[in-house]
Amino acid sequence: MTNAALAAERGTTRWTIDPTHTDVEFGVRHLMISTVKGRFGGVEGTVTLPHGDAVKAQIDISIDATSLDTRVQQRDDHLRSPDFFDVARFPKLTFKSRRVERTGTDTLRVIGDLTIRDVTREVPLEVRELGTVRDPWGGERAGFSASARINRRDFGLNWNQALEAGGVLVGEDVAIRLEVELIRQAD
Repeated sequence: MTNAALAAERGTTRWTIDPTHTDVEFGVRHLMISTVKGRFGGVEGTVTLPHGDAVKAQIDISIDATSLDTRVQQRDDHLRSPDFFDVARFPKLTFKSRRVERTGTDTLRVIGDLTIRDVTREVPLEVRELGTVRDPWGGERAGFSASARINRRDFGLNWNQALEAGGVLVGEDVAIRLEVELIRQAD
């Protein structure tokens, strides 16, 4: 049974992100020849689904910017600095949905406001519904994959360094990938 069908049977449902089974990852070009990947470990949020209608879903996600991890401490420290995320001043990244469009049987486009630092821009997420299941403890879980692309400079992440041979140290285009597991909350 789909998320929408389950919710329609019950009225409005509220789901919370399971942070231990959710990944928020990003990739950006380095030296114009490879891609550096990183992730944020601290993610929380809710999805409210009125009467099984995914198009009316309200999504609110908060990401702990200090949880950034690229597996290189020196790079992580630089990314947390005022050159990039400035986590001392802006400890959270947020996404709040504006509207949801059905694009296929199990696909959606979620258009929302992404805030990084003190800059908010509208960003579309391409979302695939992966289904719902009963977990071994009697709870209900739903899975989603989502992706987006942003230009980091649109969010004030402007630091860069020109390369002697041409090009720059850090690319502007950032690929974002989310693997989200939600837990249905009691009515």
